Amino acid sequence: MKFIVSTSTLLHHLQTVAGVVVSKPVIPILETFLFDIKGGNLIVSASDLETSMTTSIKVEADEDVSIAVPSKLCMDILRTLPDQPITFSIETDSNSIEIHSGNGRYKLAGQPGADFPKIPEVESESSFSIKSEVLLNAIGKTVFATGNDELRLNLTGIYVELKNDNISFVATDANRLVRYARTDVAPGVETTFILPKKAANLLKSSLSDDDSTVKIDFNSSNAFFGFGDNTLVCRFIDERYPDYNAVIPKENPNTLLINRMEFLNSVKRISIVANKTTHQIRLKIAGSELTLSAEDFDASNEGLEKLSCDYTGEDIEIGFNSKFLMDMLNGMNTEMVKLELSTPNRAGVLLPQENEAGEDVLMLVMPMMLNNY
Repeated sequence: MKFIVSTSTLLHHLQTVAGVVVSKPVIPILETFLFDIKGGNLIVSASDLETSMTTSIKVEADEDVSIAVPSKLCMDILRTLPDQPITFSIETDSNSIEIHSGNGRYKLAGQPGADFPKIPEVESESSFSIKSEVLLNAIGKTVFATGNDELRLNLTGIYVELKNDNISFVATDANRLVRYARTDVAPGVETTFILPKKAANLLKSSLSDDDSTVKIDFNSSNAFFGFGDNTLVCRFIDERYPDYNAVIPKENPNTLLINRMEFLNSVKRISIVANKTTHQIRLKIAGSELTLSAEDFDASNEGLEKLSCDYTGEDIEIGFNSKFLMDMLNGMNTEMVKLELSTPNRAGVLLPQENEAGEDVLMLVMPMMLNNY
């Protein structure tokens, strides 16, 4: 059996699903792509049993076939070839694959397509549609705040809260929290689920930044994302998410208004001399002046910068993790940001001065205890 496809087209589609493949899987076949050809369509699938992704390509094929192809070898060969039509010859009896380029031939050992794990079919209880750029923005502004602690699985994903007339995406690692809400998306259903970080990152790298539509079907255990030629299926994290609203301080009498890029660049510079373990920087606000400082006593390094700001409230001195602050400031795109504070031992709330149409963004960061010197 043979099929012909362009190297650049095939490589682009393989790169879309390659993020699903794990390097040391439980079963060896998970290191492969499933090539399933039906009626001139090549459907490429990758799976790690929890997350699966498929993409389809039009090819010139003489018959239908299914075979598992070594993912790394196949992509390494395609990367080194110039853009040209290549021919795949597949022997299903021996599960061998030959790739014929303009002046070369490569033979790979495949595995029976029937042995590849079955990709879950869409069995949705509910569905809604969202613009690709909106979903991309929501994931980009929240996924960085998810946790990595496998003992707290519920914090390792994005909590998605669906209401009839709005949708919220929440992420926290217990030290920082991001809530990104859209009031211009109406799912028409009320439910919640936790989207795993791996699936979120795959969507982030695959979605287009345009107004094309992503269809989301879901049931109690899985979500199915359909966009363009691609489908992503993932199993939800079956854990209870904490009551995130309880940790957002309601009374913040001290408000700092400052240029986002000036603040971000200053934090970047000061963080260079901060302790490499704690990344702690100190913010001292008095009048219309913000003083940023950091010190690393072990290495005898220290730094200090002063910025002008618009501040309302009592003088305050508070410590934060500079990496968290930088992530949050990078996650916003407004010119001015507001930092709302109450006391040095309570969380600071970072907000855009003005939300964009349909958006409601709130970021929270826990303070660090200061050693006064």
